[in-house]
Amino acid sequence: MGMAQRTTKPQLKIAFVLSRAFTLSAFALFIDTIRLASDEFDRSGRVNADWQVLGSTRHLITSSCGVQVAPTSDFVDPGRFDYIVVVGGLLGQQAAVDADTVQFLKRADAQKVPLIGLCTGTFILAEAGLMKGHQSCVSWLHYQAFRERFPDLDVRSDRLFNLDRRRGSCAGGSSSADLAAFIVRQYLGHDAERNALEVLQIERARSNRDIQVRRPLTIECEDPRIKAVLILMEQTLESELSIDQLARSVGLSRRQLERLFAQELKASPAKVYMRLRMERAKMLVAQTDASLIDIALQVGFENTSHFNRVFKSIHGKTPGQMRNPVPA
Repeated sequence: MGMAQRTTKPQLKIAFVLSRAFTLSAFALFIDTIRLASDEFDRSGRVNADWQVLGSTRHLITSSCGVQVAPTSDFVDPGRFDYIVVVGGLLGQQAAVDADTVQFLKRADAQKVPLIGLCTGTFILAEAGLMKGHQSCVSWLHYQAFRERFPDLDVRSDRLFNLDRRRGSCAGGSSSADLAAFIVRQYLGHDAERNALEVLQIERARSNRDIQVRRPLTIECEDPRIKAVLILMEQTLESELSIDQLARSVGLSRRQLERLFAQELKASPAKVYMRLRMERAKMLVAQTDASLIDIALQVGFENTSHFNRVFKSIHGKTPGQMRNPVPA
């Protein structure tokens, strides 16, 4: 049974928890999709859905852009809600939420209430120990930070959003509306979803299989499976995945993936992977003061001699020659 499936009451009840410096756009797009789906046209009645902003106090919560939002309710029984949506924002040194908020989220988990992280809200859930055994979806912009902070958790940044049993997560931005539309469709039906999207001037809601909007380095392609593999390659340059692992990540066999790459990119996945590693290496050589051995390690080489040979075969110069050219 999917996390959004239900067969009893028609009312959809959502609680929002806003972090310090939360992202206003992610919050607004999600809540407005629910609001517009709840009633016909743009009447905003809480007919088929209800929503609250919960907080440990009623103090205003300041978003990353400076706009403030007031909680509409204290922390109440989390079992009243079908979902609790945690809206993250800027990643900083200060704790994103207070201890009371963390305890509330843990009570919700104990009562099996589904939890959703919008934008960096997934960081808050992970910090509370609530993403163990679940796959997280974050923006490509925050992928490395998530991996460094939570090395034992499964995370991806190729898709717009992810639903994994009683956990949801999304990249933020406009994908918040896509995730909200998915939930609306499951709970309230296609008509409610269509009403919300039409008022928001969104032609169609993207699915959890759609790829995040990003062009990996300089490679142009159309097939979404290739785009997903390229993004995964770019994010694993220091610990190269096997071609079999890359193929499985998009539901293909190795042979099918190799055929796709040959058709669209005129090269094998292995050669493209190496190209991406060498493009990253070239950027690090030109734009940073990192040592050559550190650069070699960052793009998956164990020693500089092999790294130098491959680098020269692709760029025509060794890393040292590129960094310190000999005067004419």
